[in-house]
Amino acid sequence: MTQNPPSAEKTEVRTDGAPAPAWVFSQGVRKGPILQVSGQGPQDPATAEYVHPGDVRAQTRRTLENVRAVLEAGGASVEDVLMFRVYLTKREDFGPMNEVYGEFIEAYVKDGVKPCRTTVFVELPNEAMLVEIDAQAVVG
Repeated sequence: MTQNPPSAEKTEVRTDGAPAPAWVFSQGVRKGPILQVSGQGPQDPATAEYVHPGDVRAQTRRTLENVRAVLEAGGASVEDVLMFRVYLTKREDFGPMNEVYGEFIEAYVKDGVKPCRTTVFVELPNEAMLVEIDAQAVVG
């Protein structure tokens, strides 16, 4: 009779390269090869201040860099991402966000297989936020 191997331990991922979580959640959690990155916003990692008010392009860049920092702290890269979820506050920001997102994917995904993505329009926790992005990756 074979036994199933014990499940991989769940570990919290932390980095100074992304803003510290303000509430009761982790920046990221890894269990085995799966890494989930919590929703990141346009915050400066050093000051936690929301940056680039009213500029969805600049906010998207900052947000994606925060996501990338958590991915790397968890042992993954952008190329390991299976799914990004993008939350926008305004429908008219889709085009500018999508341009910046496309540049980011082109810069960091070299294997040619783009990650999946869902985009929804919502209210976000801080009025200054135009965008929030989370990611799920499989490491290795």
